[in-house]
Amino acid sequence: METGMRGGGERDCVDELVEAWASELAWLDPVQEAITVRLAMLGRTLAQVRRRALVDGGLEHGHFKVLLALRREGPPYEASPSQLAERLGLTRGALSARLAPLEGQGLIVRRGESADRRRVRVRLTAAGRAAFERQAEVENRGETALLAGLTPKERRTLAELLRKVVLGQGAAGDGGQE
Repeated sequence: METGMRGGGERDCVDELVEAWASELAWLDPVQEAITVRLAMLGRTLAQVRRRALVDGGLEHGHFKVLLALRREGPPYEASPSQLAERLGLTRGALSARLAPLEGQGLIVRRGESADRRRVRVRLTAAGRAAFERQAEVENRGETALLAGLTPKERRTLAELLRKVVLGQGAAGDGGQE
């Protein structure tokens, strides 16, 4: 049974695993198993790349997500706490706990709106933008290394196929927060 996907018969550890299970489980679809096992492996690898990048950058995952949400807003890189909490799927209390250390590090500022001082805006500072950029660049290098074995055309094909899988799951609106 040929479960390897690359030309030339190059095999990986998944091929052996799938072959072993396919001989034991008659109902097993070896192509489906090969896809899902490889996706799981790559998901773990990507998570490790991101964790290493966070450690190297000195940021916690939750704090980086706040910086990412503000950076995604575009200039002037600010939002209300309720907007941020909604985008991050957090309660206002949980968001406040994430904002305090970021503010202490000078990566964000919270300030009242001029018309109504009770209304607060959270803004990414220049230091926060720099911290986000450093973090994103480190992650990008890891992601580039992960996909290094693919040609640009293969990357586009993979992106299209994965989009179909995501759309098939009804996950089009998630926005890739992770």
